[in-house]
Amino acid sequence: MKILAFDTALNACSVAVADGTTILARSHEKRRRGHAEALMPMIEAQLQEAGFGYGDLDLIAVTVGPGTFTGLRIGLAAARGIGVAAKKPVIGITTLEALAAAVPFPATNGLPVIATADARRGEVYIQAFKRLELGEIISPLSAPAAIRTEQALATLHTEQAILVGSGAPLLESIPNFDSGKYSILDLSDDPDAVQLIHLAVARGLPADGLPAPAPLYLRAPDAKLPGGIDPTAG
Repeated sequence: MKILAFDTALNACSVAVADGTTILARSHEKRRRGHAEALMPMIEAQLQEAGFGYGDLDLIAVTVGPGTFTGLRIGLAAARGIGVAAKKPVIGITTLEALAAAVPFPATNGLPVIATADARRGEVYIQAFKRLELGEIISPLSAPAAIRTEQALATLHTEQAILVGSGAPLLESIPNFDSGKYSILDLSDDPDAVQLIHLAVARGLPADGLPAPAPLYLRAPDAKLPGGIDPTAG
């Protein structure tokens, strides 16, 4: 299965091309803005390095959030456009899934993985997962949520866990943080398209007739459409 995967949801632009789980080309750039200008040239470059055209692809994988309003729209629009033009299926993978999947199974020591991202406004995006030894599979233990930083860990009811993502330092800074209960891994704060590849392979091709992936908003975005319209309304 030939896969193109990319992420623009947070503070990076990441692209990978693979045949199954064999990564043929990849690029990962840290950037807070400029995703729209960077994404398509990165995709073209990685496809060329892998020796693929759009018609050779079997699947496109893209992050759907949580993340920034603009970043999510850029990635999803590109994925839908490529999917329609090349007549290829598109699947959506959450940023929290991708962050959790980056944790190697041996590093978990059987503990849950709590994926986090800084949601601003005193909140974190957060979700707990169980990292399975078989392949690149993760199993959710909670639903994704945007929660006040000081309350977030208490909502998960985990005895011990590993924290990853940009929300981890924020959680560590709260007064009642228990460093004996939670350990923070020094991994990238942004999803890597390589992890999207592994998750896409584990998930497989989507069934025919499924709707295109939609952005995962855990709260109303800061951005508004012209006229002050909330883009998530309706």
